Amino acid sequence: MRTRTDHITAHDGSFDVRLWLPDAPSGPALVLVQEIYGVGPYIEKVATELAGRGYVVAAPDLFWRLTPNWLAEHTPEGTQAAIELSKGFDLAHGVSDCALTVSHLRALPEVHGGIGAVGFCLGGSVAYMLATQVQLSAVLSFYGSAVPDATGLMERIASPLLLVFGGSDPYIPREWVAAVERAAEGRPNVVVHVEEEAGHAFHNSEAPMFHQPEAAGRAWRVATAFLDKHLPAG
Repeated sequence: MRTRTDHITAHDGSFDVRLWLPDAPSGPALVLVQEIYGVGPYIEKVATELAGRGYVVAAPDLFWRLTPNWLAEHTPEGTQAAIELSKGFDLAHGVSDCALTVSHLRALPEVHGGIGAVGFCLGGSVAYMLATQVQLSAVLSFYGSAVPDATGLMERIASPLLLVFGGSDPYIPREWVAAVERAAEGRPNVVVHVEEEAGHAFHNSEAPMFHQPEAAGRAWRVATAFLDKHLPAG
């Protein structure tokens, strides 16, 4: 596996995109959308695993307009700092940056096949919104807090969509998740997976305050099976 940093130009500046390239000469691609902690150890770990499965993985720096290459520790103090910074984040700009990243991937010689998106927390919201604007081979949104208030946009999404939630998430109450489940009924392209005992960010193995290994393992098996079905690598 190889890594590098590419640069993408937007209408108001440019931003970094971290790339993880599989051992194969080419493969399908995934936009990996960060949490509020930035493109740090957790995102790197997920990217490494996905690249090991044969995907070209691209993680754009979504906070570049606020603090380029922002990184926060997965501690209470780091979480609070990240929350404060994220208050200045413009969701529409983040979606636009991810759309530019998709276009960038389509032009790369290392990318062969479809392109998908995987997002966690803040990134889960961005990935969902991206799917309303860009046709993708697969979209995976983990506990995106903006999703319950945007279920009306689901009709715009034609891409295969997996929405993962924790049923005991204090930031996304279970009744909000139920609203998402109702909106997904009758939509063959949408799958909602709920880990009932899990809280927020339960897949984040770098955050002891959130991580729930058993729920994370189950949800990740669902996620990789979804990718294997809709965006197989190899």
